[in-house]
Amino acid sequence: MSVFVDPSPEQLETFRALPANVPIFMLNQIRFRERANYPDGKQISGAAAYGQYATETAPLLQGVGGTVVWRGLPETTLIGPKDEVWDLVFIVRYPDAGAFLKMITSDEYRDVVKHRRAAVQDSRLIRLGDMEQ
Repeated sequence: MSVFVDPSPEQLETFRALPANVPIFMLNQIRFRERANYPDGKQISGAAAYGQYATETAPLLQGVGGTVVWRGLPETTLIGPKDEVWDLVFIVRYPDAGAFLKMITSDEYRDVVKHRRAAVQDSRLIRLGDMEQ
């Protein structure tokens, strides 16, 4: 089974090639590590490390005009692989793709993404377009 935590250069290039001046939604599916994997050996749960990431990312998200529009706890997979079990699923709306890129390339984000990397065992991040446009 493959696991995914960060986008590949190819995935980022595909993202950048899509229209940049329209609102986007990002579907996040997250599976936490039982214990966070910090390089310095910090001992907390993956869920706690992700909570720290979320707290520190909130002002950055707000600063680019993004907002969490839905979050929930997965209960069961009706269609899909049995081994893709998620601890948290949420959708973030950004005013445009540039806002997302601005946030994830900022120095402030680079300082907090360590918590996400320590927390996440596997994830999916899917860009969604708005069909209402």
